[in-house]
Amino acid sequence: MYEEYDVVQPEEELKRADHLVYVSLKYTRTCDIMKNAVKRLITAFELAMTEYLEAMKKKRKISEVPATVKERAIIVKDLIGNPINKYMALYNLLKKIDKSDYSAYEEFRKNVTLVTKGDKPISIKVEDLYNYLETTKMFVKFIRERM
Repeated sequence: MYEEYDVVQPEEELKRADHLVYVSLKYTRTCDIMKNAVKRLITAFELAMTEYLEAMKKKRKISEVPATVKERAIIVKDLIGNPINKYMALYNLLKKIDKSDYSAYEEFRKNVTLVTKGDKPISIKVEDLYNYLETTKMFVKFIRERM
């Protein structure tokens, strides 16, 4: 997704997600906005991981930055260790939400809820999205401190 916009900073993607969550969602109350915010958060995670791996490559801790996102996530987890587990759990949850089909409940109302379809449905309310956004911001800050 970030190739479309030539964004190189995860903070830029977080600004876009922040606007979607706190402004657009406030006025539209649709699950499409929630889904777009989730995509922005995933992109912010991926940009931060790529930046971290580029920094580690410059420090010669790794020889090359992997081409796939899955490999990058595994290497970041290996390099940092246990402190990153809670962030990676959120990243995996966001990816699962993004990939799955969904239905909307109480759309255009105060308690708009996005519910994924599948074996274990996941319900995402606006408050959950606020928490996901804040955790993603903490992840980007955490990665910046590690570089």
